[in-house]
Amino acid sequence: MKTKYQITTFLIALTLLFNSLQLKATNTIIEPDSDKDKLIIYILRNILTRSHYVVKDINDDFSEYVYNEFINGLDPNKRYFTQDDLKEFSKYKYKIDDQLLNEDISFYNLVYSRFQSKIKNAKSYYGGLLAQSFNFRKNENIDVDYEKMPFAKNENELIDYWRKQLKLSTLARIQSKTEKQNAALEKDPKTKVKSFKELEKESRLEVLKSMDELYYRIEELENDDWFSTFLNSVVGAFDPHSTYMPANIKERFDQDMSGKLEGIGARLVQKGVFTHVYELVSGGPAWKQGELEPEDIILEVAQGNEEPLDIVGMRLDDAIKFIKGKKGTEVRLTVKKKLDGSTKVISIIRDVVELEETFVKSSIVEKDGKKFGVIDLPKFYISFDDENYRDSAKDMEQEIERLKGEGVTGLIIDLRNNGGGSLKTAIEISGLFIDKGPIVQVKYRDQDPIIKEDVDPKVQWDGSVVLLVNEFSASASEIFAAAMQDYGRAVVMGGNQTYGKGTVQSVLPINQFTKFDEDLGAIKMTIQKFYRINGGTTQIEGVYSDIAMPNKYSYMKFGERDLEGALPWDKVKRANYNQTNSYQNFADVISNSKKRIAENKKFNLINEYAKWLKENQDDTVFSLNYKSFAEEKSNQEKEVEKFDTVFDYTSNLTFTSPTYELPSLKEDPVLADKRVAWHKSLSQDIYISEALNVLSELKMNNTYNAIVKH
Repeated sequence: MKTKYQITTFLIALTLLFNSLQLKATNTIIEPDSDKDKLIIYILRNILTRSHYVVKDINDDFSEYVYNEFINGLDPNKRYFTQDDLKEFSKYKYKIDDQLLNEDISFYNLVYSRFQSKIKNAKSYYGGLLAQSFNFRKNENIDVDYEKMPFAKNENELIDYWRKQLKLSTLARIQSKTEKQNAALEKDPKTKVKSFKELEKESRLEVLKSMDELYYRIEELENDDWFSTFLNSVVGAFDPHSTYMPANIKERFDQDMSGKLEGIGARLVQKGVFTHVYELVSGGPAWKQGELEPEDIILEVAQGNEEPLDIVGMRLDDAIKFIKGKKGTEVRLTVKKKLDGSTKVISIIRDVVELEETFVKSSIVEKDGKKFGVIDLPKFYISFDDENYRDSAKDMEQEIERLKGEGVTGLIIDLRNNGGGSLKTAIEISGLFIDKGPIVQVKYRDQDPIIKEDVDPKVQWDGSVVLLVNEFSASASEIFAAAMQDYGRAVVMGGNQTYGKGTVQSVLPINQFTKFDEDLGAIKMTIQKFYRINGGTTQIEGVYSDIAMPNKYSYMKFGERDLEGALPWDKVKRANYNQTNSYQNFADVISNSKKRIAENKKFNLINEYAKWLKENQDDTVFSLNYKSFAEEKSNQEKEVEKFDTVFDYTSNLTFTSPTYELPSLKEDPVLADKRVAWHKSLSQDIYISEALNVLSELKMNNTYNAIVKH
């Protein structure tokens, strides 16, 4: 759940902490000329121990976590440190907690100093290895699950790690060049063919150039950049959503969402040396293109047909400069897919991302002689600075009123990929479907839950409702879905369960706690936990669908439950509420849908595809023998061929815009084109089709209608 970053009045204890820290930091503990790094540690330690949702002792277990996270954060691919280094580092393994309590950064200084010397050695390692051909006839493998791989025993083994990684990079380029050459030969038999030796040399030189560029950027990084990695190891020990943001990252966080789209409609975050896709903006270029997904890792960026630039290790600000660009230009992203770990080149045509596409929109469809409405809710948006500006609750209320005027008898509300937003609007939107009552429980550290209620007795929609969710429906989406499920007001359909993020973070600028001229960045800290009105938290478990439909994420590791250190599931007292008893045939409709899904060949194929993706995700071993590598790749391509049509689907349904929107479509051809594309995608969406089947079978209970109308 995204919250406004300023310190607010809701936490009196935090205000007291602010006053206390400011006094100590400026007058007592930290002298004006003290080291900036120590000052940041002092402030972070006090904020976290006093105000984070979790009460966590800074002890030996905490020290061990920071020790492992910082070392792995600096060296995720096991390229620098050896077990001899770790033996020296280990004297601090259970002392970091004591150091933090005394603003002592000896551990950081030792590891950072060693890391800098290793970076200098790296140039000679990769330079020497790439100066000569690799033996591609040798039968050997590499396991790219670096998390499980031990650190090298000594320098000789470390160099062999380097050799295998560079050999794999070269091998992948040779294979790509060979495939392109073969494709060109098919089109034109007179195409000049390069020998394996020529392709191998070209590939090695490209890998060398890529490594040179990488280490040029790494050498530009300063102490602040690496110290941020250490601070995040400390802050992350509390939970995975609490992070330290240095000044440049905080500035970007402070911008409005529209300022983060950067030409392709994706919000990016940096984790260690990698640039990750955090979310896609509905209607943006990447969203329309359809291949880029949240949690993918961007490895290289190319401008059109130019040579790709390796962005691993690059500052996020610099990476974004290469990814963004003018409308109509092409950017080619080399991406490591979260789903199966494969590497894929994705071409995206940059465009101006229209904010309008992030707002509520609706469509109308007829089925079995009845009209139904489909409402797309991309996020729970609100403006904190302008109360008169549109927000998702006002827009939903208005959209429902318009659809009622069209004579629709049921609603599908699409929450797929909705990562959350404003708690206030989630509560108000929930209130559109019940008369009044509790919606969610919010709990601060060591306090009883606060029940947030819908107090407006008006029911905007008393008809049937289906909510579509998936594994990326999170936070505010889960609050809305959970409330509708607990009241029995809607059928929840989609993935097995939603994301499972039941925590709230607040962003606090560190300079508010001390008088310091330089911007010290900010801390994003977990301060609250959400609970359903039935008592269970949405944390970890999320919301389980009433009707689970197979999708490509069905067997993958996704969601809060797969994050190390995520806060646990628990429960509080049930809120006082009564179910709406909305439907006569709820259980029968659920049963009918499950039977249809089980017997549907397309859903069965999707389920097979999901299992195949899971198997490939678990397979992290690659052959470094050219012949075997090529055979493995060929076999994988043959396997995936049977899934070429997995998501090919067309219904006989026609989706149209509501009447109020028709004049706008005549005046705005761009908007008209967008609606045509959206309506086409709805007609080809098997999940929408099954949701309509469910909606058409639901029968409202007359008692419920009588209650809400009374």
